[in-house]
Amino acid sequence: MKVTEVVLRQMKMRMKSPFTTSFGTFQDKEFLLLEAKDENGLSGWGESVAFHSPWYNEETLKTNWHMLEDFIIPHLLNKEISHPDDVSGMLSTIRKNNMAKSTFEGAVWELYAKQKGIPLAKALGGSKSQIDVGISIGIQNTFDDLLSLIEEYVNEGYKRMKVKIKPGWDVEVMREVRKHFPKVPLMADANSAYRLKDISLLKQLDEFDLMMIEQPLASDDIINHAVLQREISTPICLDESIHSYEDARKAIELGSCKIINIKIGRVGGLTEAKRIHDLCQELGIPVWCGGMLEAGIGRAHNIALTTLSNFIMPGDTAASSRYWEKDIIEPEVVVENGMITIPEMPGIGYDPNLETIKQFTVFEKTYS
Repeated sequence: MKVTEVVLRQMKMRMKSPFTTSFGTFQDKEFLLLEAKDENGLSGWGESVAFHSPWYNEETLKTNWHMLEDFIIPHLLNKEISHPDDVSGMLSTIRKNNMAKSTFEGAVWELYAKQKGIPLAKALGGSKSQIDVGISIGIQNTFDDLLSLIEEYVNEGYKRMKVKIKPGWDVEVMREVRKHFPKVPLMADANSAYRLKDISLLKQLDEFDLMMIEQPLASDDIINHAVLQREISTPICLDESIHSYEDARKAIELGSCKIINIKIGRVGGLTEAKRIHDLCQELGIPVWCGGMLEAGIGRAHNIALTTLSNFIMPGDTAASSRYWEKDIIEPEVVVENGMITIPEMPGIGYDPNLETIKQFTVFEKTYS
């Protein structure tokens, strides 16, 4: 295939409510959409998950635009691409910038699936017709606010609750949640808010029978996580520390984690995500798909990835209505009894709503 035209859009959408983690609070989600067209006018879509500020990692919306416009698009436009797996190799001379790379690669994967007339899930090798879904809950103002939200999501059927924690909002919070919801599958996400000196505090989380604690220590660490995992019984799940197959291999070999969260943008695209999935399956490490507050395009890519067989834990891919008054795809992502049914249409299985996309577009540029 050849990508003969690219439309890059800067988007801004207001979330239904503010989202707070250990590294900040925001309500407006700014992101990029990339539409890749072939010579027949068929389109594939990708979504950048970089935030407007470098909270999660070093990438931002502006750096992604720069990398796409000045390096990635010129390098791949009108080049012969035999398979989407080739894209990561074609971009190997560009170091890091995984979220920018993933934006283009995701569009190529969808374009490939559409050309083949198959769902993206099938193109990736997925086999599930439905996936289990959990939900991520940001830091709340009060215990009561948090408990009320959890009750709402339990009643909606979500299969797992992820609660954001930070120093001062951790052990007592999880104790209160477990007291009110003794049997709900529950995990804590620290977003790198702790250090090894906090072992005694983190060990207290063992009493709550958590599925996992996600990324408790530094975002670039696997050594201290191995030390911590030997000291606590709660499984550690690595997120920000895993950027590649090699990172995953080393972390598993060191005993730094018992679970890995695979985020497409963080690891540079669907091809690398598949490689990490396959490695973890071979070594008996379960995986799940984390969320980055995606709009519909990114959400659809997560759904397709989660159909791979070793995604045995509920991911963060909640319904569109969890975050948006109106999403940019039709139909919107719907969760029923804690499950999403995999669409069977070619590509991501959802149609971009061009009218809504235009409504939320701040700026766009076409490359050909």
